[in-house]
Amino acid sequence: MTLRAPARRLAGGGYVEQPFSWRSRGGLIRAASAFAAFAFVIGCAWVAEVEPGALIEGLPRLLKWAATAWPPNLSELDAVALRAAETVAIATIGTLAAAIVSAPLSMLAAGNITPSPVASRLIRGFANGCRGIDTVVFAILFVAAVGLGPFAGVLGMFIHSIGVITKLNAEAIETLPKAPLEAAAMTGAGTGSIMGHIVFPAVLPNLSSVSLYVWEANVRTSTVLGIVGAGGIGIEIKAAIDLLDFQRLFTLTLAVLIMVTLIDQLSAWLRRRLV
Repeated sequence: MTLRAPARRLAGGGYVEQPFSWRSRGGLIRAASAFAAFAFVIGCAWVAEVEPGALIEGLPRLLKWAATAWPPNLSELDAVALRAAETVAIATIGTLAAAIVSAPLSMLAAGNITPSPVASRLIRGFANGCRGIDTVVFAILFVAAVGLGPFAGVLGMFIHSIGVITKLNAEAIETLPKAPLEAAAMTGAGTGSIMGHIVFPAVLPNLSSVSLYVWEANVRTSTVLGIVGAGGIGIEIKAAIDLLDFQRLFTLTLAVLIMVTLIDQLSAWLRRRLV
């Protein structure tokens, strides 16, 4: 479908664009699209109950509470450090287990090497389901299954991370050049041999990089798992908010900031070494 008139060629070889008119078919489509986008944004703002006036009215109260957070409460740094370590442990175990499970799943899900298109679609559907549901939701379900504590957080993070890592790694596998795969197939190598000797070594750096990125993101996510009883520093943050203990909340916030910054730097350094 042509939205605007074709350019007119001049005798010297140049082109002159036809003048644009909002009355043309293309102009009407653009105007309707812009109006629809504007209406969608306004509708979202209404549904989300965006009220700038409420923010302006509550800002002095927020600043008053923030002023009471200084100086930070440093009397229980050992407990804060323990919860921070628990947060990192939840993200590390959940991501590592997901990376191990996702390695074969991503190869089966990749359309260019999968032995079964049906299996590929099923695995992609499973990965999309795991990825589409947030870690916190899975953590709530596992709290009901295994009880309160960090193990529920590990399980929730494990399931969600499987979906993310499988999808990203399957897409990377599908970008591999066809020539080595076809050459291996012509020699009589089976699907298992091709995956083990050609595909896996080629995508291992990408799998490691993706897993590190997911680990980095999971550390940030695991800071709130304690709010639903799944362990980590989030449980201390929730307790501080419930008690309006802003000095302790400030200390916990600083701990989260330091922890996330260190993990981000370490993850970025490792990814640079792998890729």
